[in-house]
Amino acid sequence: MRRWADLVTAGPVLDVASGSGRHAVLFAERGLEVIAVDREPQMIPGVQFVKADIEGGPWPFAGKRFAAIIVTNYLHRPLFTVLEQSLAENAVLLYETFMAGNERFGRPSNPAFLLKPGELLQAFRGLEAIAFEQGYVERPKPAMIQRLCATRGRAGTVRIAP
Repeated sequence: MRRWADLVTAGPVLDVASGSGRHAVLFAERGLEVIAVDREPQMIPGVQFVKADIEGGPWPFAGKRFAAIIVTNYLHRPLFTVLEQSLAENAVLLYETFMAGNERFGRPSNPAFLLKPGELLQAFRGLEAIAFEQGYVERPKPAMIQRLCATRGRAGTVRIAP
């Protein structure tokens, strides 16, 4: 997240399935308006928190657009379209989570919670990719991950082919 954080220059920023909010805090400390959403209540300094079940209930931000959406270590495929539609023009999507092969390193190991190779690129093909990575990482712990940094309508980016 830190590598591409400088691309996020305006709010509101949405941290999806925020947990304790470490990424929300990163952007709040930059002076940006940040909204964090999770099903477990959290107190995150400088961040507006919304308690919601984004898997079983309605999307709590219907009609709202964000300058950036951050998703880490979370996968609920039915949200892909909702997330893309929730991005404002010139917005940034930063998405990182586990992929197939992670079962060798521990949790998550259920294929339902592991991306297939290239899945983030395919899921967000309507956006313009700045960077995509997939494969093995050693830190913060050994894992197989995918990372996507993409934008909606920013000049100078490369469009992902359908």
